[in-house]
Formats: sequence, C-alpha cells, structure tokens
Amino acid sequence: MPDDQHCPACGALNQCSLADPRRATQACWCYSVSIDPAVLQALPAELRDKACLCPRCAAVEAQLRDPTAH
Repeated sequence: MPDDQHCPACGALNQCSLADPRRATQACWCYSVSIDPAVLQALPAELRDKACLCPRCAAVEAQLRDPTAH
C-alpha cells in the first residue's frame, strides 16, 4: 500500500516536503512546476490524490532544472 512519501506510480521517494515532518513548513517542489493533467489521469483511480508523484513520473525534471521552462 502506498504511503505519502513514495510515488504512487513507481514507488520511489517523491521528495514531497509536505509529507516529511522535518520539512512540512517548506513549499513542495510541485508548487513551482506545471504537471500535465494527463499524467495524473493515467494513474489508476485508487492511487490518485493519495501521495505526490516523484519528479520523474510527473515528467517535470526539466522544469526543476530550468524554472523558466514552463
């Protein structure tokens, strides 16, 4: 069963600061990127809205490297 610190698509750590009590006051990386809604819709319904995707599965690695890319 997935938890809030792991990507529901691949199981890797999702790097979500909100799911980490030590960093919960910091904005998550996902606040600074645009995630294609189709990526989220591709997840099985039972896995949606349970935990953040990791940057790789969210297909936003390029945006994280270059914030002006989106």
